[in-house]
Amino acid sequence: MTPFAALHHGDGPLLLPNAWDHASAMALAGAGFAAIGTTSLGVAAAAGLPDGASATRDETLGLALALGTRPFLLSVDAEGGFSDDPDEVASFARQLAAVGAVGINLEDGLGPIATHAAKIAAVKSAAPGLFVNARTDTHWLGDGTDTLRRLDAYQQAGADGVFVPGLTAPPAISALVATLDVPLNVLYSPAGPTVRQLADLGVSRISLGSFLYRRALGAAVEAATEIAEGRPPRGTTPSYDAVAAFTGSP
Repeated sequence: MTPFAALHHGDGPLLLPNAWDHASAMALAGAGFAAIGTTSLGVAAAAGLPDGASATRDETLGLALALGTRPFLLSVDAEGGFSDDPDEVASFARQLAAVGAVGINLEDGLGPIATHAAKIAAVKSAAPGLFVNARTDTHWLGDGTDTLRRLDAYQQAGADGVFVPGLTAPPAISALVATLDVPLNVLYSPAGPTVRQLADLGVSRISLGSFLYRRALGAAVEAATEIAEGRPPRGTTPSYDAVAAFTGSP
């Protein structure tokens, strides 16, 4: 079992914060997070590109190249693998592993089950050590009724873990945990269960997704507005030197 996989089988769930650039990843690592994911929305928005449209393959690989050798475990949000061709997805996954990434998040976007399963199998064949977190969008793009069938196909294809963003109801979470053979990942929601409650439900991984990126944008606009109105900005502002240090060598 790899060190990243082991974090999914510890005493408590892996809380995975998601970065969108070099500085955000280094800041989170500096705060003590041993594993960090990327957020496809943050990476896409920062580049002025649409999320979920296979438009950020180069940006995603470039960020992985910048972060893969840093002193933390890196999992990469790769949307649907930036292709419907399993071989092309496998090639991309192999590149991620080569630059130091230890995990990949692949979403089905409610496309054909067989296609997503084939991508998962191809990635595991091309990069066996890469932790594949297979996401289904049944609770974001569908009504949730097909969740178990999709997840079962994905774990049978070799997924190391499965991800159901939008799933927040405690009874549904505990029922799903009881049926799975691999760790369950859910997306944190401020209106949903707490980290402690999710741990009690048997969740193995809690992702923050684009939450931190959106929170950072909100804080920036709020601070600018407060300054314009003559009020001192609230919140924490790292020093110039602290941020500049993020560009240093590992």
